[in-house]
Amino acid sequence: MSIVAPRLLDGCQWPARWRGRSTFVVLDLGFGLGEHFLATWAAWHDDSRRCDRLVVVALADGTPGRGQLTRAHQGSPWPALAARLLDAWPPGVAGWHSLVFCEGHVRLMLRLGSGPAAQALRELPLQADAIVIGAQVAPDDPRGLARALARAAAPGATLVADGLAPDLQRQLRSSGFDLDAGDGAAGAAALSIGRYAPRFAPRAAAPAAPCPTTREALVIGAGLAGAATAAALAGWGWTTQVLDRLPVAAAGTSGNPAGLYHGIVHGSDGPHARLFRAAALFAQRCYEPLIASGQVAGGRGGLLRLADEDTMAMQLRLASLHLPPEHVQALDAATASALAGVPLPGPAWWYPGGGWLSPVDLVQAWLATPGVHFRGGVDVTAIQRGGPGWQALDGTGQVLAQAAVLVLAGAEGSPRLLAPHGEAGWPLQRWRGQVSGWATGSPHPLRLPVAGNGYALPLSGQGLLCGATSDLEDGHATPRDADDARNFARLARLTGLAPPARNDHLLRRVGWRLQSADRLPIVGALAAPGAVHEPLSQLHRVPRTSGLFVLTALGSRGITLAPLLGELIASMAEGAPLPMERRLADALDPARWLVRAARRAGEAPPL
Repeated sequence: MSIVAPRLLDGCQWPARWRGRSTFVVLDLGFGLGEHFLATWAAWHDDSRRCDRLVVVALADGTPGRGQLTRAHQGSPWPALAARLLDAWPPGVAGWHSLVFCEGHVRLMLRLGSGPAAQALRELPLQADAIVIGAQVAPDDPRGLARALARAAAPGATLVADGLAPDLQRQLRSSGFDLDAGDGAAGAAALSIGRYAPRFAPRAAAPAAPCPTTREALVIGAGLAGAATAAALAGWGWTTQVLDRLPVAAAGTSGNPAGLYHGIVHGSDGPHARLFRAAALFAQRCYEPLIASGQVAGGRGGLLRLADEDTMAMQLRLASLHLPPEHVQALDAATASALAGVPLPGPAWWYPGGGWLSPVDLVQAWLATPGVHFRGGVDVTAIQRGGPGWQALDGTGQVLAQAAVLVLAGAEGSPRLLAPHGEAGWPLQRWRGQVSGWATGSPHPLRLPVAGNGYALPLSGQGLLCGATSDLEDGHATPRDADDARNFARLARLTGLAPPARNDHLLRRVGWRLQSADRLPIVGALAAPGAVHEPLSQLHRVPRTSGLFVLTALGSRGITLAPLLGELIASMAEGAPLPMERRLADALDPARWLVRAARRAGEAPPL
């Protein structure tokens, strides 16, 4: 075990500094196999005057597997905590992973993979209260790392380093850190201990975090997006009211009998693929205990997605993207068919952590989170500033509810509420979708969900659901026989199955999905009313409306996306480190079209 772990707390003075704090953020540049994290977690757990929430942002060297951690912690002084870390350990997918413990009171934001630490810190802007630099950190660019640490450090942040290289010491001092080199234990390297006290404050890498006077939020919309956001805010200690115009929650598209969650594989590995991969991994960790406990109906035994290329090309693609088998595998038709229990028409991607669940059960579980309060049958026709921050009004102008933070998560209703507040509008499309299936009947052999130009999933018991149609701007609200026929034809192509000849328990439902023109959700803080008139070419320069957020346009992948995006909104409201890299958050930013328009205008030749 590293020399830092036993003496970590003495060097960083954490117990004294986190007492009386709401949130305390630690940046660990030497995660190793988790020794520093477990030591910090144990100290927090044993301190009766600890901070309410502990956030550790850590950089691992490579992608250590669960087996490595198991061997490393066989003699751990904190066996119970080590076991919980092992249970939550993600597949070895490079990138950021958000792990949540102790009902949200302890969070580990972990970056797996290689690459310069300075680059990783640019991916995730934060304000750390304490910094740990492990002995294995030997930067090729000490100046760049020191500057990155200065940007990441909150005023007065403490720093402890295990055997700090002289050139990095010099660069840290020149970047605003006061350092004292202490004597090492017998035969051990010396600890360097310091504090961030710059003579000049560096330019912030991101807008200042919001500081609400009260942790009270108002969410409009009780589908997957709104319920996920409310539960995520509750995880940060917020009290949240959720309003919906319909009398019961999940009565819109989120009321479908079942839906899928899984990642995607794409050769370019752009924002769309990276978002769905991160979201699927986060959703998997969120859903496994809910399904296992029976709180949410579903299946977590994996999912197959038919591919449009041969198995060799699929395997080459996985190798080029460095995606591990515990996340996704390329299977030939015979192997995939054996897993599915039915003959499949070709090879398939196998997602061991994918699955299906009931979105209605999921929404109800989220709304039952302590601190979340749902009110149905409430038609919000306008929003305005007032009270502690924002107010929701009914058609007569009466205040229905108010809170410091307002999140619009009502799909197509969000742009309507925002129009009077200067929102220029987003390029949105509304798609009608109908699902079909049956609740009972003769047993069928399908064991697992199968997707690919539609999907088929086995419901609990003998039922099956398939779909879905996708028709742009179709407002027909009643299920159509012709759409059932389309869905059952797709089912036959996917699995060779057909509905029972006599079926008195036909399942059919219509819903509408909202999707942006770039097929990415719209998530984040709203641009200030005058922003559209300013020459803005960078998202971090867009002025924001305080306390006003939106989460919408999840398309047909709400089950996969909702947990991570709800956590993103909650982290923004809290002013905490984001649960994803900055580039992904920027790709979802509500102001992205403003910036694109400004850039195009700047490229236009003068008249």
